[in-house]
Amino acid sequence: MFCTYLRWTLPPTARTIVVDTCLAGDGLKFNLWGLVVMPDHVHLAFTPIYLPQRPVPIAEIMQAIKGTSAHRINKLLSRRGRVWQEESFDRALRNEEHLTEKLYYMLGNPVRAALVVNPLDSPWLWRRTVPAFPVQINDVS
Repeated sequence: MFCTYLRWTLPPTARTIVVDTCLAGDGLKFNLWGLVVMPDHVHLAFTPIYLPQRPVPIAEIMQAIKGTSAHRINKLLSRRGRVWQEESFDRALRNEEHLTEKLYYMLGNPVRAALVVNPLDSPWLWRRTVPAFPVQINDVS
C-alpha cells in the first residue's frame, strides 16, 4: 500500500492514471494479481518477476509505479510537486490462501469506504481473473 502526499485526494482522472500505470507494468517487472486505487491511497498485490540472477526488487517496482504515475498525474493536472509519500507498506505472503485473503480485503476497500455497494462497480479496481495461482509456492513453516 502507498499513500498520497499529505493524504491528497486524487481526482478521478488521476486514479485512472494509477490503474493504467500498474497495468502497463504487469508482466515487465511484476505479475499483478489485483489493485484498488482509493481516493488517497493504493493497494497492490503482485509478484516480482525473476530475472536470471534475482527477483526485481520491490523498491524498483514501487519507484517505477510511483514515479511514472506521479509524472503523468502532474502533467495532466498542470501541477508540480509530490504526489506520493516516500514510504510504502508491504507484506510478503507465504501462500495462495494468504494472497486470496489479501485480495478480498483489498477489493472490499471501496465498499467499506462507502464509495460503491459492490466492489466490482469501482472503476479503479482490477483483479486477475485466472482461477489458479500459477506460481509454485513452497511453505517454509
